[in-house]
Amino acid sequence: MTYFFSHLGLIFCFMVFMFMIATYKQNNGLVDIGWGAGFVVVSMFSLFLFRDRSIAMVSSQGLITLFVFLWGTRLAVYLFIRNWGKVEDWRYAKWRQEWGKWVILRSFFQVFMLQGLLMFVILLPIILANNSASISLFPKNLSLILVGIGIFFWCIGFYFQAVGDFQLTQFKKEVANKGKIMRYGLWAYTRHPNYFGEAVMWWGIYLIALTAFSIWYVAIIALIGPLTINYLLLNVSGVAMLESKYRDNVEFQAYKKSTPAFIPKFKLLK
Repeated sequence: MTYFFSHLGLIFCFMVFMFMIATYKQNNGLVDIGWGAGFVVVSMFSLFLFRDRSIAMVSSQGLITLFVFLWGTRLAVYLFIRNWGKVEDWRYAKWRQEWGKWVILRSFFQVFMLQGLLMFVILLPIILANNSASISLFPKNLSLILVGIGIFFWCIGFYFQAVGDFQLTQFKKEVANKGKIMRYGLWAYTRHPNYFGEAVMWWGIYLIALTAFSIWYVAIIALIGPLTINYLLLNVSGVAMLESKYRDNVEFQAYKKSTPAFIPKFKLLK
């Protein structure tokens, strides 16, 4: 239990730090920057605690930590450039108005502590993999296949998220596009290529982490991680929340009829 509490303690301290910055700046949207950065910090800490440090960097544990580092660093840098010094994101601004005099207390628990708890749950594949014995559940050949599929999934997911974010940024830079809906590039195949990519990346990480587990029920518990991020992206802070903003937008409703929300539908573009 000490192993898991050490991770929770680190997450708590990190999110308190982010809360203090956000409170000072009066911008709870800064938690989004801390989201990616927090995953990097905790995953590297977890690898440091790996019982066999001599093989840590060339094992499945080292690979999934590298993937979290690349994903989290890119996301944190992207959101820092996009959000730092800007007005508070509309989601957090809406809550700030609704919460009134309780904004600080509710922000601490409902934004920062809640996201910290979700971070721990999503990181379960990494945390559990780094607490597993060196003997895998699977024979070597099957482990290599799982790692290969996991790497493929992660690369596809990273491409969709990184390229999708880049295309959206370039689209928004054009003054003529203000108020318009992004429908080009990867956004022609799915309304949320960045969210789809993030989900696929975490499934890739889970498949690689499977090869590090030595007990079946641990592999089942770790499944909570990718299932949680999938649910959040589809039903809570991702697709559902963002699309509620455009429910009265005529252009978006037309886009919605022709393009799937999550899983890409490839088609010939005119």
